Amino acid sequence: MLPRADATDRLKEAKREHDCSFTDLAESIDRDEVWTASLVFGDVSASEAEVRTLCAELGIDDEAVVDALQREPYRGETEASIPSDPMLYRLYEIPQVYGDAIKACVHEEFGDGIMSAIDFECHVDRIERDDGDRVRITYEGKFLPYGKW
Repeated sequence: MLPRADATDRLKEAKREHDCSFTDLAESIDRDEVWTASLVFGDVSASEAEVRTLCAELGIDDEAVVDALQREPYRGETEASIPSDPMLYRLYEIPQVYGDAIKACVHEEFGDGIMSAIDFECHVDRIERDDGDRVRITYEGKFLPYGKW
């Protein structure tokens, strides 16, 4: 049984060799580029058809890779740590600085609850501006109110 990490390493290498974007790969499996990148990095599992199409786009003909990407992924780290990569650190920093304010605004708008990270979408967009392009990251998750009993 091929370890999931080895399968994702094969996908990442094939993506580099084929010089294709996550958007290109996403179009081939009819998914969003962020979800597709999560599949390539091993953070989500996919249907057999999605995995086979992705592998075909990348020239990978290996049943072990197909099997590995359909297994249940492990999400998160075994120990919490602050990311050292500058881009990841900034994504970590945003809730550290604005998290309480965002939570208060969600609570005012929806009531006491959480945003689902299971029934969830994330999109990355380029916003072109004269003073320099900007990154827009949109999180969209189902609101789940806390139950009362």
